[in-house]
Amino acid sequence: MKKIILLLTATLLSTGVFAQVKTPQPSPTSKIEQVIGLTDVTVSYSRPSMRERTVFGSLVPFGKLWRTGANENTKITFSDDVKINGSDLKKGTYAIFTKPTKENWEVIFYSDVNNWGTPQKWDDAKVALKTTAKVGTLPMKVETFTIMFSDFKMDSAKLNFIWESTEAMLDIEVPSKKIAEESIQKTLAGPTANDYYQAAVFYKETGKIDMAKEYIDKAVTMRKEPAFWYHRQQSLIYAEMGNKEKAIEAAKKSLELAEKAGNADYVKMNKDSLKEWGS
Repeated sequence: MKKIILLLTATLLSTGVFAQVKTPQPSPTSKIEQVIGLTDVTVSYSRPSMRERTVFGSLVPFGKLWRTGANENTKITFSDDVKINGSDLKKGTYAIFTKPTKENWEVIFYSDVNNWGTPQKWDDAKVALKTTAKVGTLPMKVETFTIMFSDFKMDSAKLNFIWESTEAMLDIEVPSKKIAEESIQKTLAGPTANDYYQAAVFYKETGKIDMAKEYIDKAVTMRKEPAFWYHRQQSLIYAEMGNKEKAIEAAKKSLELAEKAGNADYVKMNKDSLKEWGS
């Protein structure tokens, strides 16, 4: 028994000691959250340092696939579809892999981001975009690998990879004009059918039944494709107002649409209501 207690005590003590050990990471992680125009772009990566080493052509061999940082994948996320160097890239999250040379960098946006370093088995089907980054020489040396954005315009910016005395750049175009125009048109067009529907449900739940009736009627009228849930709410609002004739009419329409859509829940609810209202 004493041996067991001593063993447990030693285990707990050793676990406690190791749990408290914290050391600085040689390649600390970094996260950039940047808005370009109206598009959110996020980059997360680990940042190795030179430490008196030659980087490109040695630590990072020319012509070989590089994780573009350290540790796990360098990841970039776009909230909208974008263009990289003029080529289309769908919104989403990608790993960034590169093949640096003296003249330029091949940059690859890879859809599988769950690798530590480069993928053990490369899959061309996961290459979302492959492009070439322009390379320039800096007048000074940068100790720690840095990814940053620069040259901001309404619908574009540059993505920069900087380390040692090398800078590689990509052009990013974002759909700011399209998003802004859609927002303007939507706002100037006024409330949508769904806006009126949501308002009607709110006013029904808060007891403002006259407002609920006004807005549900607008919602039903404005919607291009009849919806069983719209007519369901309309029937409940009319029933609460005491207008059973209109309530039954709306419930029958909701029932018909629900049956076509194969929605058993709404079919049952409408049948129960029609029975309750004497139809």
